[in-house]
Amino acid sequence: MRKGLLINLDRCSGCDSCIVACKLENDLPLGHFYNKVIAVGPTGTFPNVEKYWLPSQCQQCENPACVHVCPTAASYRDPKTGMVLIDKEKCIGCQYCIYACPYGVRQFNEDAGVVQKCTLCAQITADGDGVPACVHNCNCGARFFGDYDDPESDVSRELAKYPEEAIHTLPDPNNAKPLTRYILSPKFASWKELV
Repeated sequence: MRKGLLINLDRCSGCDSCIVACKLENDLPLGHFYNKVIAVGPTGTFPNVEKYWLPSQCQQCENPACVHVCPTAASYRDPKTGMVLIDKEKCIGCQYCIYACPYGVRQFNEDAGVVQKCTLCAQITADGDGVPACVHNCNCGARFFGDYDDPESDVSRELAKYPEEAIHTLPDPNNAKPLTRYILSPKFASWKELV
């Protein structure tokens, strides 16, 4: 099982509702975010200008560097769901995982003395029926959640609609194998390699 997100950038308007829904659902303190939306562009010259929005959160890597560097096994990949999680009881706040993550999506909560990140709303999705708050509240229907190994899941069905050249991942500098996929059709914009 490989549960993760698929984000259709052809639909994303950069409205930030995913950020707000996440902060509310996870009761995040001021200045803390589990996801962000990056404006890519504008690029080109008029009249051939393009721009898209790139939501970024934990990529749910299949070979996560954050897990490999954690001295207490607080960061782990759940064998049942494949999700990368943090056991706050084991976290000693060393922040090795923050530095190991090539995507900059982990944050240190100074009040709690632990590292935090997107859990794909495990408090909602653990029973198998719910979707993360960012998916549920996406105004444009750009976010999908499900098991990449299940051909009937929302992520698999949406992926099947697009050709290979429209499906992307963030750059993978250390063979982490990010699971999150992005759809960006060439008719809307050309994919830019960012981290």
